[in-house]
Order: sequence, then structure tokens, then C-alpha cells
Amino acid sequence: MLLKFNNLLVMTIAAFLSSSICAQGVITEKNLSLAMAQNIANGAMAKCQQLGYKISVTVVDRAGLAIVMLHDDGAGLHTSESSDRKAYTALTFHAPSADLEKRVHDNDSAAQGQKTYTRVLALAGGLPIKVGNDVIGAIGVSGTPGKDNVCAQAGIDNVISKATP
Repeated sequence: MLLKFNNLLVMTIAAFLSSSICAQGVITEKNLSLAMAQNIANGAMAKCQQLGYKISVTVVDRAGLAIVMLHDDGAGLHTSESSDRKAYTALTFHAPSADLEKRVHDNDSAAQGQKTYTRVLALAGGLPIKVGNDVIGAIGVSGTPGKDNVCAQAGIDNVISKATP
């Protein structure tokens, strides 16, 4: 009888603790899968190669961690770091990295300070990846003279076209 009582007590305590955890709120967040990040990076790389550019592309998840980083044959040494920083910038500000570039150029006092953050780069080529209004990651492209955004958008469009029947 005592054993049955102890088992019932343990189950009651476990139920109470699990309900307390749920009451505190568990957060469910959308994030990029490796497969989606690869499709985005490959789409951006393909577009840039089609345009005749050798680039680096980085896709980061919602925490700013690189999921995929591709460096094309013959791409400049600096392009890997630049693509990572552009992706991180787009993620951090939930906006294209070109928006920060414009704000810095327009001498926005807040942007002047923001451009000195580690990993932030106020240059075009970083785009947030969104599901609805939720930013789930970002892509950064580096290595083209003025076409980085075009290639980054092509990467995102690559996933959208595969998701649309």
C-alpha cells in the first residue's frame, strides 16, 4: 500500500512540476533548416555565377549563427567575412544591410554608432529571411560590384519558388 501511495505522490509531483514549467511559458520559434539554408545559398551562388561573378554567400539562423557559408572558386579573400557580416547586419536590424548603409551615408547619429558593432557591415548585400513578419535568418552575399542584393534575393526566391506549387 505504501508503494502505491509513493508512486501516486511521485506522479502528482511530476504533474505539478510539468504544469509549472508550462505556466512559465515555453517559447516556440521558427528557424531555418539546413536544407532551406542550403537552397537559399545555392540559389544566390547560381545567380551570381550566371551574372559572371565569383562570390561568397553566408546564411545565418535567427541566432546569427552561420548555417551555410559558400566561397566560390576564385572569390576574393575578404568576401567570406563580408558575406557573414552582411547577413548578421540584416538579421540584427531586421532589414536589408543597405538600409544601414543609407542611414550611415545620411549621417543618422544612431547609425554612426551602430556601424561600429562587431560583425555589423553597412554595405548592400544582406537581406533578412522572413516568414510573415518573423525574421528567421538572413543571407549575405559579397563579391559583385553592385549586384550583391540581386544575388541574395535570388537565393530567397529559390526557396519561395520551390515552396509554391
